[in-house]
Amino acid sequence: MTDMGKGSDKGRILLSVTDWDPEVWRAEFAKAAPDRPIVLAPDHPGDETIRYALVWKQKPGSLANLPNLKAIFSLGAGVDHIFHDPHIPDVPIVRIVSDDLSMRMSEYVVWQVLDHHRLGPRYRRQQQARIWHEDRRQPAANEVTVGILGLGVLGRDAAEKLLALGFRVTGWSRRPHQMEGVETFHGKEGLGDFLAGADIIVCLLPLTSETKGVLSMSMFARMKQEGPLGAPVLINAGRGGLQNEADILAALDRGLLSAVTLDVFEKEPLPADSPLWTHPKVTVTPHAAASSAPGALVPLIVKQIEAYERGEPLTNLVDRNAQY
Repeated sequence: MTDMGKGSDKGRILLSVTDWDPEVWRAEFAKAAPDRPIVLAPDHPGDETIRYALVWKQKPGSLANLPNLKAIFSLGAGVDHIFHDPHIPDVPIVRIVSDDLSMRMSEYVVWQVLDHHRLGPRYRRQQQARIWHEDRRQPAANEVTVGILGLGVLGRDAAEKLLALGFRVTGWSRRPHQMEGVETFHGKEGLGDFLAGADIIVCLLPLTSETKGVLSMSMFARMKQEGPLGAPVLINAGRGGLQNEADILAALDRGLLSAVTLDVFEKEPLPADSPLWTHPKVTVTPHAAASSAPGALVPLIVKQIEAYERGEPLTNLVDRNAQY
């Protein structure tokens, strides 16, 4: 067996990330758990010293052949990136759940809901055209229904913040959920009523085989068409794979949607020739809704590992069948 290494009998932690600077994460783990060596790759196939893997868009096969791997931790809010690897070992997968991540997402959702509610895109166009005033009534928050697709941890936190501002809030989820102050719908049978009642729809769904491409013309055609904001507004801060961008553009041009905010895209970075960049009814942000902050998330992961090694169960486990 390889030396446990390099100074620890607790086993080593594999940090397998792409698109991010791994040294930032390794530095935070060095502060939070100085007795746990962090490596960026196994020493060799079958490395027995690796006990845990921390991943974001790991390279396919990078977690295979680790006989003593105990758990995989996602470093981002979603876990669909993990399942892109066909060689995922059969060990528990843990979602990251943190107050910091929830607050960042709620800030984004509230920002964009308020921007559309208070006619921000319209006023920016007026500024560019040097138009001082257009007569248009501003609805109150309690006249506007914000529907949240996905009532997980992030969706519920955003709902609480929107309720505090006076909006009517509804929510849809795959399975039944109850939330005080929120009218909830679930399953295929509840989706139609949910869509027909919302003026602004915020999508925070996980990306799975069932939700891929769900933000499409078939959904837009079922949405409420006459409300205080006119046609409905769509905000997607979930995953780019949830949306059909050609259908979004067509729905805007047909008036099925009045405006959209997109933080995620089918292809990232968003190609320079994408019409989304310049469409007057589209707000683009660069996958910035809820960035993972190593300083906030690393201590939570270390705490989970320490609890697990004391014999306590892991929390926030991913359902492999549902893929979230």
